[in-house]
Amino acid sequence: MPANSIQVDIRDALKTAFSGLAASTYNSVPESVISPAIVLVPGSPYFEPQLLSKGNVKIKVNMVATAIVSYNSNPASLDNIEKLIISILAALPAGYIVGVVERPLVTQIGAAQYLTADINISTYFTQTN
Repeated sequence: MPANSIQVDIRDALKTAFSGLAASTYNSVPESVISPAIVLVPGSPYFEPQLLSKGNVKIKVNMVATAIVSYNSNPASLDNIEKLIISILAALPAGYIVGVVERPLVTQIGAAQYLTADINISTYFTQTN
């Protein structure tokens, strides 16, 4: 049996959980985004070791789900990002811990401007061999 991975067990699982939302979901940083979007990236700190032994490694994995909406008008964009954040929170699978949601910021991606907000989430990962 192959070892499990953070890619499959955490990032892919989150991408699947968010697949029913009205947003493009990326489990790594894309070259460009299709708005509205959710981008999953490592948080800081990324890993917090919980248990290290010869046959067992358990870590807390901190991630950021960045909510992204088009920035066309401030009131509409703010309403859209708030709705996206609430839908992300509602779609999180069991076993995930939600930290703070950072304030929305206008962010330039390529030639376009977007309103973005980071949602800090964590879960635990145990390496099996």
